[in-house]
Amino acid sequence: MIQSYLKAIVLALQDFTLLGFQAFRNILTPPRYYEDVLTQMDVIGVGSIPIVVITGLFTGGVLALQTYRTLQTFGEVSLLGQAVAVGFILELGPVLTALVVAGRNSSGIASELGSMLVSEQVDALRALGADPLRKLVSPRLYATLLMLPLLTVLADFFGMLGGDVVSITVAGVSSSEYWSQAYQSLSFRDLTQGLMKPVFFGVIIALVGCYYGLKTEGGTEGVGRSTTRAVVMAIVLIIVVDFFITRFLIGIHFA
Repeated sequence: MIQSYLKAIVLALQDFTLLGFQAFRNILTPPRYYEDVLTQMDVIGVGSIPIVVITGLFTGGVLALQTYRTLQTFGEVSLLGQAVAVGFILELGPVLTALVVAGRNSSGIASELGSMLVSEQVDALRALGADPLRKLVSPRLYATLLMLPLLTVLADFFGMLGGDVVSITVAGVSSSEYWSQAYQSLSFRDLTQGLMKPVFFGVIIALVGCYYGLKTEGGTEGVGRSTTRAVVMAIVLIIVVDFFITRFLIGIHFA
């Protein structure tokens, strides 16, 4: 039983890697479905703006509140902007944005592709001479890679804004001092790290959703199972990959 379970994991990893390789390779050769990419950018990116803004704003406020309690103990409340900036831009911003987008879009991608598969629309694409991976997977991957870093920047800004509101109303730190401390605490390396993670997370969100959508079996019930698996797996992979990326970058920084 254990052997068959391990074999299934290896085969799934192989299929997932092959799916990603083929999706990236499609950008090098025509045809390219630019209209589909733009459509997916609207669905994945623009459609996620409200929830990303709300999540960033209130998470930044909560982070500022919790940090203020600690800094108040040591009499260093003036460092609130620095603490919020480092914590949010390096870690919370990229990860929370990826988790929110994964919950919204990995499920949507898996559901959409799964429904197309069980209703034989994918087979119809093949019959018409179109490559389903090029038509369905690649546009979603490219759109996610383009939009997730932008959504992360948006979440970072509103997270800092939420911290600013708390610093003024609760901590008694002026807005100019808050933003000055935040600006001085960040280096180019920090900004690079904060924008590097969404690239990896974008690959996970898009490919996991596509993978489980195209592996759907069992009719409409199978679509529901694929949707759930896609969300769970995307969230778990984002958290795990975030640890290894952070560990790698910290190792480079202190090497």
